[in-house]
Amino acid sequence: MAKRAAVGGTPATVALTRAGIAFTLHPYEHDPRAHSYGLEAAEALGVDPARVFKTLLASVDPTPGSGQRASLTVGIVPVSGQLDLKALARAVGGGKAAMADVAAAERATGYVAGGISPVGQKRAHRTVLDESALCFPTVFVSAGRRGLDLEITPDDLVAVTSAVVAPIRR
Repeated sequence: MAKRAAVGGTPATVALTRAGIAFTLHPYEHDPRAHSYGLEAAEALGVDPARVFKTLLASVDPTPGSGQRASLTVGIVPVSGQLDLKALARAVGGGKAAMADVAAAERATGYVAGGISPVGQKRAHRTVLDESALCFPTVFVSAGRRGLDLEITPDDLVAVTSAVVAPIRR
């Protein structure tokens, strides 16, 4: 995979370039009427939906009695499946999880819904990558805007996001 220059890039491409991580950009024509951004990307790029991953944010409550507050957690799952909220909470030692409000996710990441990248977010969040990513030499995730994905090795994605790998898809 060739490393791409991040001149005029997104926070994700800038972060990957700074970290010295190889990636390949894959632009595609985004249809504003699309309902599933991830499936749209898979189809437009001609890639198996199991290799294209969506970035979702959930609010994870701590285990009862821990004295901690709920926190946003990133779940990265294939677009061919859904995020298992109970599994996500378990993966980070939480009690329960609920999908984050779209506006809260956009504020916390600095990205617009449908273009949220797991890389280069405004603030670092606990991150969990579904274990199915390890079945592929590379996976596709949003590069930080609708109509632009990046291809990266699962190991590099784990490294740059400090992700935990766990079974979190249904």
